[in-house]
Amino acid sequence: MAGLPPTERLHPRSRLLDTLPPRGALRLLHEGDLAAARAVGRALPALARLAEAAARALEGGGRLLYAGAGTSGRLAAADAAECPPTFGVPRSRVVALVAGGAAALRRSVEGAEDDAPAGRAAVRRARVGAADLVVGVSASGTTPYVLAALDEARRRGAAVALLTCNPAARPRGAARAVLATGPELVAGSTRMAAGAATKMALALLSTGAMLRLGRVRAGRMIDVAPASAKLRRRAVRTVAELGRVGERRARAALARWGWSVRAALEELDR
Repeated sequence: MAGLPPTERLHPRSRLLDTLPPRGALRLLHEGDLAAARAVGRALPALARLAEAAARALEGGGRLLYAGAGTSGRLAAADAAECPPTFGVPRSRVVALVAGGAAALRRSVEGAEDDAPAGRAAVRRARVGAADLVVGVSASGTTPYVLAALDEARRRGAAVALLTCNPAARPRGAARAVLATGPELVAGSTRMAAGAATKMALALLSTGAMLRLGRVRAGRMIDVAPASAKLRRRAVRTVAELGRVGERRARAALARWGWSVRAALEELDR
């Protein structure tokens, strides 16, 4: 047990989990969720440094790339997918490299996480270079695909970092953000506390970077792509509130600028 990463160890309160009534079991599991949030809170200084590094990479013409497998890879892919519609960044600028490829986003691809050569190959295919930041996402901190991807990215001159739930994981040349969630209440099921913490941390990292890049103003998304009726209504409200005009004038300004919230606000600010 001592040599196992924390995510593989048995939680001291889990031995009776399967004997509890449903409400009691869920209450105990939810305590794990709350502990995950506290672990993210303890990691905020490291996450802030990663957000700054991501902003520098994006500002300098580089990219933010995630590398992950299994649950970690799917969470990374979800965060990367949300950045373009939320913050108006091109899809090529925030990218997820996932063990097992696109198929692994829909179902578990067993064994893909152990494929270190695939991790290196994914980094080469992505043409990672010195302008990029590559963040490995691995709850255990031992995933061969992720560690190989980081090693290859570092070899190619990129900045590298590891987001992990294992305080003992220390990849060579990589910054770290450690989410010390400890053992899972269902031993090894990192889709639970580790997954919850990872989801929060990724959202903080990417949102922090976009804040640094000026893509949020007064709590509003000003580079959102208004591709649906709901988002167009939101764009009108944003321009009306931040531009201090009525919704009719806000809509007219948006129409003149192809529904660019930023451009409409710049017109109204003049």
